[in-house]
Amino acid sequence: MTPQDTYATGSGSIPILDFAGGLLNLPNFPTSENYTTNDDIVISAFDGVELTANIFVPNNIQGSAPAVIFINSWGLNEYEYLQQAGELADKGYIVLSYATRGFGESGGLIGTAGPKDMNDYSTVIDYLIANYPVDESAIATAGISYGSGISLIGAAQDPRVKAVAAMSSWGDLVDALYGNQSPRLVWGELLTLAGSLTGNPDPSIAENWDIVKNQKLDQIDQVVDWASIRSPINYVNQLNENGTAIYMAKAYGDNLFQPNTLLDMFGQLTTPKYIDLLPGTHATAELLPSLVGLGDTLVWDNVYKWFDIHLKGETNDLSNAKPINMKVRFQDKFDQFDDYPLAETTDVTYYLHPRSTFDNGDMETSPYWSWFNTEKDNSINGYFGTSFSTGIPILSDLLEQVDIPVITNIPAESDFRAIYWNSDRLDNGMQIRGTPSVSLRVQPHYHKAQLVAYLYDMDAWGTGKLITHGVVTLPDADWGAKVRVDFDMITTAYDIPPGNRVVLAIDTKDPYYKSPTSADFYVDFQYKTSEQNIVTIPTL
Repeated sequence: MTPQDTYATGSGSIPILDFAGGLLNLPNFPTSENYTTNDDIVISAFDGVELTANIFVPNNIQGSAPAVIFINSWGLNEYEYLQQAGELADKGYIVLSYATRGFGESGGLIGTAGPKDMNDYSTVIDYLIANYPVDESAIATAGISYGSGISLIGAAQDPRVKAVAAMSSWGDLVDALYGNQSPRLVWGELLTLAGSLTGNPDPSIAENWDIVKNQKLDQIDQVVDWASIRSPINYVNQLNENGTAIYMAKAYGDNLFQPNTLLDMFGQLTTPKYIDLLPGTHATAELLPSLVGLGDTLVWDNVYKWFDIHLKGETNDLSNAKPINMKVRFQDKFDQFDDYPLAETTDVTYYLHPRSTFDNGDMETSPYWSWFNTEKDNSINGYFGTSFSTGIPILSDLLEQVDIPVITNIPAESDFRAIYWNSDRLDNGMQIRGTPSVSLRVQPHYHKAQLVAYLYDMDAWGTGKLITHGVVTLPDADWGAKVRVDFDMITTAYDIPPGNRVVLAIDTKDPYYKSPTSADFYVDFQYKTSEQNIVTIPTL
């Protein structure tokens, strides 16, 4: 439809109720003397699918105005960003929000940021330019989660987009689904269910998730191909060629799209760029402050500043800021860095030494040594999980946003199900910034195994606060063969106070990940002078 259609009005009320009303297609549009709104827009896609949209248009446009296009999150619709659209319209932006195919009242099947979604992305830009006084040199797109990935891939393929705000985005979708061959059980099930309840999913979504979840190894390559074209990290060269200015926001506890591959992508960008790294889980740093007042409004404040810089040519405190802004977890403290990987950090290497009958394992700065290069091993049983854990899925990560950590008593855990190694007391503490990594020599006594590694800050009473974790799965192991596994933990920023110890704990199950087996099996950790087990921690 055209801009002359009927315009909707409404009055502000309680943000979370307005948001809920939008989910039910009962939107309550904010009102202002500075803009008008139209909720009757339908945009025809290249294949005839109709995309529903709404728009906020400033009343006093002189010639042309900068424009922002909002794209919905998974399971949501074109009413997701009404509050932010009104705030940007008050600042002089034309703001259009549309529901991607398969969601809201839009037609078609959910494309999961595939080629049809990219065609739609450019079609929406065409519509906006054709029907409104848009400054064609000042167009941005933005979104949380699903909308962020479409924004990044779409901007790579459409050079008309000057800036992007990608919140809770992903870098590599293969990693998000199946990183280190470990199916992301909780989020995979949740998103598949949400897509079915709130949208019209393409059958390939459930098919691909079934392949990943059930470790159908002969079909994994088809999932990799499907996910690769939906991975923003594979479009870095186009984004750099276009010069797209990219703002990102990411939570350390986002276990749907863990931050590592997004940071890998960020490090490859040569365009104007900025990222906020914050506590919380998927989309909570963006949604909760505006809906329920939980946390601060840093993310949206910075989105607006980013658009003001790159669409209006204004100057503000982001203009000359260092591009990486890391909030230190459980502290009111931010650190800024020039690029990723962080050049300011130094790796501390710990070597794992075996536990004995009356002593747990040790993390030492000197390598393990044995006479004549003889081998020693420690074993754990993989039938059950342990108190070493990421906590309650989603909830524990959310509570971190209000400074409530995941804790456990380290020495109380059974040596039968898990193993841990601790450092000496850290007289000066430790400032961890970046991505810890683990290299282990193990011997699984089964043809499938999973190892989950947890890094803890342990005080004098044995209480451990979870710093970060990582996982690796062997879905097709050689029974009894000795193998080296190397894997990263999740990027973090955490300060261990003086006098505490850093602990690496490992077990074989965590609620976030699909275990490859329910069998009763053992894993041996092998120690040998010529085959060291290592933990590497980046520190300031």
